[in-house]
Formats: sequence, C-alpha cells, structure tokens
Amino acid sequence: MAPAVLDPARPTSPRASRFADLEITHDRGVLEPRPWTAVQSRWARRLLASLPGGPVLELCCGAGHIGLAAVRGTRRRLVQVDASARACAWAHHNAVANGLAAQVEVRHADVAEALAAHERFGLVLADPPYLRSDDVDHHPDDPRDAVDGGDDGLAVPEHVLAVAARHVVPGGAVLLQARGPRQVDALEPAIARLGLGIGEVHAVDVDRAVALLRPRRPARP
Repeated sequence: MAPAVLDPARPTSPRASRFADLEITHDRGVLEPRPWTAVQSRWARRLLASLPGGPVLELCCGAGHIGLAAVRGTRRRLVQVDASARACAWAHHNAVANGLAAQVEVRHADVAEALAAHERFGLVLADPPYLRSDDVDHHPDDPRDAVDGGDDGLAVPEHVLAVAARHVVPGGAVLLQARGPRQVDALEPAIARLGLGIGEVHAVDVDRAVALLRPRRPARP
C-alpha cells in the first residue's frame, strides 16, 4: 500500500515566495526553492505535450514547487515522493494552496519504497541531493538531508535514478537535476547501466544543470 498523504505540518517561521506562477510556502526544515530550478519545470511542460500519457512522478520533491509548476494547467496527475516528513507536509500544503490538490498525491517514504512495482510514469522528475558530504557544511542554511548526496555526491542521485529507470515508460523521459554538466558526466556509467541514455544537458552554470534522460530501446535480436 502506498504511504499516506501527510497533513500540512504546523508552520515554523514559514516563508512564502513566488515560483513560476505559484505561491510556495516552506520553512527552515525544507530546502528553499531555487529560482533556477524553474528550468526543470519549464522543460517538463514542453516535454509533456509529446510524451506518453499517464501521471508524472517527482522524486525528492521538497516543497513540491518543481512538479507543481510542471503539471499546472495540464490534466496530468502528479505523484510526489520525499523521505522528509516536513517536505511532504509542505508539498501537500502547496498543492492545496495552489488549487492542485485533486491532481496531486504526496507520499512520505524513501524513493525506493514509495511505488508499487506496476506503477509507470510518462515523465519522472528527479531532484536528488547532489552535494558531496564534505561540502555540506558550506551550506549551513540548507537541511543536510536535502543536499547531502553521499561521500562523492553521486550515491543519492544513483539511488534515485535506479527508481526512475524502473518506473518510466518506454518512450518516456527522466529530467535529472545535477551539480553541473561534470556531475552528469560522472553519472553516465550508472545512467547507462540502468538502461537510460543522456539526450541533452541544459547547463545553467558550472554547478547547476538539468539533464534529459531517455530509456534506451533494447537491441534487436
């Protein structure tokens, strides 16, 4: 059974900001929405017109802003997953506040445990923590669990990509947020091992990028 949707958490010094055309609220227990990540939302919206039907999946959703901006104005269902109860509470709150509650399901769980084996999605948004563990102290305002990607910064992205690869439909797409094009290059062996291929990388700067990944077609016998 899928994890239940959480009720919004009691606010603790809540902060509101605009993201795309949404009003997003969060607190210090959740990673502050970065304006640059609207790149991922806009790219997702463009892709949805040509992708297979069905719902959208967002892994490591945080306050929910990226996925909400991606599906707003469409009929696509959105399933959002995060291991942080506080993040899930705010994602649910933001879906309700922006009139998208009927479209959105928020699941509090590790990404590997949140989905039934049969669930498939035309688009997967992956927003994993991607900093190296020894870099996290340089970001004291960010919750550690929202930014720590493991010793090399690759462990959590690889874990998330494994889930994305299992649940994206043939002909679908994965949009991965990464710490710049160099991290996408470092992830390429894992991406290939999981049966995905890198289609395009949008580099905002050397430390911020979004990569389009596609399921590779099996070789003909």
